[in-house]
Order: sequence, then structure tokens, then C-alpha cells
Amino acid sequence: MHDRATGVADLVVATPAWHAAHPGAVVGVLAVQGVVNPASHPGLDRVKDELEMDLRARYGDLERPALREVGVLPAYAAYYKRFGQRYHVAMQLESVAQKGKSLPRVAALVEAMFVAELRNQILTAGHDLDALVSPVRIDTGTGADGERYLAPNDNETAVKPGDMYVADARGVLSAIVTGPAAYARIGPETTAALFVAYAPPGVARELVEGHLTEIEATIHLVSPTAETVANLTVTADGDGEARRPDGE
Repeated sequence: MHDRATGVADLVVATPAWHAAHPGAVVGVLAVQGVVNPASHPGLDRVKDELEMDLRARYGDLERPALREVGVLPAYAAYYKRFGQRYHVAMQLESVAQKGKSLPRVAALVEAMFVAELRNQILTAGHDLDALVSPVRIDTGTGADGERYLAPNDNETAVKPGDMYVADARGVLSAIVTGPAAYARIGPETTAALFVAYAPPGVARELVEGHLTEIEATIHLVSPTAETVANLTVTADGDGEARRPDGE
């Protein structure tokens, strides 16, 4: 279990392998406690409705090639192409902006993440902070047995070699290409949450910082007394040295 007295420097560590394999990449971490996770919230519903209208006004008439050049999408497209995949957030943006689809109706903490993810196009995963065993490790896939995990649909998957992922002492929490684990999922009883924003090279650190701040603000809309445990970013510098947030 995560110790709520743990300091920021003890919550996250980036491995030498991640620094060496992904120079210029950024991982952002937002940890909050004292939150609630209702199935719906009227204030959040208004934020979602406004976002849908804004996306349709801004991108609804764009041709597909122009839409794929929006914001940070080219950086993610280049990363996913290495693994023979397409960036799913780009496809979600197209569905909402041009096909009239609505944002997913899920619980408040996950919706706060989805809203920011779709607005900023920055890939984000959410986890139940109290279920974790600190520290959270930012790492890169090697094909090792310890990188296998159960997805939310209970199918076994594994981190792709060379892909970025985060894990705690018990196992993988999420990876860019293969997504989140069933372990430590945010649920109705979650009162503390960890959000991890993955940004490949080409996505500015300042954009990740702004993205985390937006998630934080939306959470406070639903949970006004929520407390931020950590709001930080770590940038891979390519020199292969381990980094904690207080040692950057």
C-alpha cells in the first residue's frame, strides 16, 4: 500500500534504461488524495459538453491530413508507428470532432482525465494511489517476464520491448502501447489517485505541466477539498542516470 506520508522524492523514480532509451521524452505524475469518484457530476457534465462543442467548432471541418497535424499528434503518431500502431487519442478526437460521438460516460475521476486527454491530446493513465507500493518506476520495456500483466479485460499482455511504462513493486501499472493494467484501477471507492501523462520526444515539458494542472483543476470541481500529493514532470536526458524528482 502507498504510504500517504511518503515524500514526492520517494514516490517516483526514473530508471537509467528509460533515460537512455527515450531522450527528450517526458512523464508527468499527478497524485491526489481526499477525492470522491461519483458515477456522474453536473459540473463535469457541463465541462464535457463544452469541450465537445469546442472540438467540433475547431476541428469539425478539417480534412483528415490536417487533423492529424493538430497539436502534439504528430509526435505521438511517430512514436506509435515504431510499434505498428496508430494513436488512439487521435482517433477519438476525430470521432468527437467530426463524427458527433460523445465523450465516454464513466466515473468522475476517469472523466476528468479523459477531458484533459482529448483537449490536449496527451496520453494519460489513471491508477488508485492507495493500491500502489511506492515507488512508482518509469521504465522501458525489455521483454522480461516481469513486464507481463493482466489488462482490464483480464487478457494477459506484455510491455512491448522499447515502449515506455510505469510499474510499482507489484508489477506494471500501464504502458503507452498496450495500455493500463487491471491492477490498481480507479474504482467507485477510490479516494486517492495517481495520473501518469506519457509524452514522447517532441512534446514540450510545459505542455505536460499544463495538462496535469488541468486535470487537477477538474478534480477540484468534483472534490473541492482534494489535496495534491505530487504534481511533477521528469524528462529523459539520455545520459542513462537514474533520476528522482528532487535530483533533476
